[in-house]
Amino acid sequence: MSDARGAEPFVKRGSRHGPDFFRHEAAGLAWLAAAPGGPRVVEVLGVDDDEITLETIPAGRATTEAARRFGRSLATMHDAGAAAWGAPAEGWAGRCFIGNRPQECRPTGSWGEFYAEQRVRPFVAIAVDMGVLGGADLAVIERACDRIAAGELDHPGDEPARVHGDLWTGNVLWAPASSAAGTGAVEAVLIDPAAHGGHRETDLAMLALFGAPHLAEILRGYQERHPLREGWQQRVPLHQLHPLATHSAGHGAGYAVALADAARQVLRL
Repeated sequence: MSDARGAEPFVKRGSRHGPDFFRHEAAGLAWLAAAPGGPRVVEVLGVDDDEITLETIPAGRATTEAARRFGRSLATMHDAGAAAWGAPAEGWAGRCFIGNRPQECRPTGSWGEFYAEQRVRPFVAIAVDMGVLGGADLAVIERACDRIAAGELDHPGDEPARVHGDLWTGNVLWAPASSAAGTGAVEAVLIDPAAHGGHRETDLAMLALFGAPHLAEILRGYQERHPLREGWQQRVPLHQLHPLATHSAGHGAGYAVALADAARQVLRL
């Protein structure tokens, strides 16, 4: 089998998590791709209980123009919305994952409750069990989560966005664009989502945490399409709690220190 360009497809197989793992990825990709005007999403050529087959994405290099277009299209994808905070990809009823780790997607009426209880605290608990987090750092994280879960940092005008959910720079590929974008142009291509109904600022905060190329242009394009609510820069640490917690649970004490520092900034909001 080959993709539309005749290239050999990219195949992932062998998850320890059973049949939901690759089907969850495929459902998330399909849901993101269904957002009119959103970014390009890697095409799923096939999926079953044991593997997923994807189109091969040829290598490209990010440019300022491509980054700005990506920012605009990302805002459009977010605006496509979701059924509820924490809702999984439409039509998906199985287990959910981020990277190689399970995580919950239970629809919830409050963003803060969803974020604290389903995105931060479960991974904090793993980090505690691993022995990389405790004492004063754990206490400050718990206080921050209490504020978030109580809805103190919710905003009445916010609606669930259709988010990628694991939008670090490695999950944004840059590839030659279609002819409509101009000769020699490149475009962003999304891969490996943990798609759900979440907060638009969380995707942007993850791009910032792990150093997306031309981030300022991505944000400029995003603001052109959907201006962010005042104070978003100060809320970046709030939206980095989840990726820092997942990395604390998988990569050790250095991320746990950064997680506690972010929680201290949250308590000052």
